[in-house]
Amino acid sequence: MTDTNAVDLYYDPFDFDIDDNPYPIWKRLRDEAPLYYNEKFDFYALSRFEDVTRELPNFQTYRSGRGTTMDVMMSGLEVPPGVILFEDPPLHDLHRRVLSKVFTPRRMEAIEPLTRQYCVHALDPLVGSGRFDFIEDLGAQIPMRTIGYLLDIPEGDQEQIRDKTGRALGLKEGTFKTVTADAFENSYQLFAEYIDWRGEHPSDDLMTQLLNAEIEVEDGNPRPLTRTEVLTYTSMIAGAGNETTTRLIGFIGQLLSEHPDQRRQLVDDFSLIPRAIEEILRYEAPSPVQARSVAHDTECRGEKIPEGSVMLLLNGSANRDERHFPDGEHFDIHRSGGHLSFGQGLHFCLGSALARMQARVALEEILKRWPEWQVDYDNAAMAHTSSVRGWGKLPVITG
Repeated sequence: MTDTNAVDLYYDPFDFDIDDNPYPIWKRLRDEAPLYYNEKFDFYALSRFEDVTRELPNFQTYRSGRGTTMDVMMSGLEVPPGVILFEDPPLHDLHRRVLSKVFTPRRMEAIEPLTRQYCVHALDPLVGSGRFDFIEDLGAQIPMRTIGYLLDIPEGDQEQIRDKTGRALGLKEGTFKTVTADAFENSYQLFAEYIDWRGEHPSDDLMTQLLNAEIEVEDGNPRPLTRTEVLTYTSMIAGAGNETTTRLIGFIGQLLSEHPDQRRQLVDDFSLIPRAIEEILRYEAPSPVQARSVAHDTECRGEKIPEGSVMLLLNGSANRDERHFPDGEHFDIHRSGGHLSFGQGLHFCLGSALARMQARVALEEILKRWPEWQVDYDNAAMAHTSSVRGWGKLPVITG
């Protein structure tokens, strides 16, 4: 049941103060109001692991077609085709099959040595300086270089695209901001010239694959992707791949600064790094809130939820639910048991293997150079968007 009497229990996904550290409020939601209702913005929220893990794959009831962020849903936008995060079956399944052919094991294997090369190039000049920034010097660089390689975007243009994408996603005020239809078009038009050029100069890259891709429609006959679909795919890959992995690398810097004993274990044994990355993902999900539209009248925790309602699935909260994760508010690189940071079901993150690889390689290269560091919180700052949370600046002092 919603806790209508706990007037001091308030969760607002737009509030920067809450977003900076939502975990105390999420814990209260789990304990006091596992089905929470916000009157101001007219949404419901589920925060416990058992509820979130059950409903994330339940697309029959909780739909993504109106968007998966509160601002897009509240703005009433018609989402262009190709943003698979904002699609439901059967269109989602058609588009996802196309992208699954892009994120192949062969391509991921080819990217790892390049990722390591990017890290070496970024970090070596900083050795001996006594400090570096996990975001500005590394986290914002490595995903951009990797996505640029996948899309075959010239290195000189990558930073400009990343910065434009970041400005479009970034929020300056902790309140609801209407998203206009231009936002989608502006984001994918960044890639129009590259798509047109690649159409005339095919290569072994993601853009060429998308231009040559076909999807099977209802009559069973394949058709090529439309230009808008190719543009939207490209924009989505660039935006999602940059933002989430950047925040993950920032959380690596924060959590291993706060837990130096566990960091020392990683210095002594790099084989522990993959599990440490999973624990970082569990403890600090870069994309911790998934919005859904209720497709039909339903019942949840004994309450009726009307059709058309907005339901927030708080996977970032579910990741720390003590009912599923013993001592879930405690960070432990030896923990096992999974997490919901890459989603679940049909919207499970297609780029999860790529993100894990980039985080692992980045951490290996950092630890080779700096076995010790401390975050300079006086000069650190969180970034705020409607879809991801994490550090915008995270300078550290190296030992």
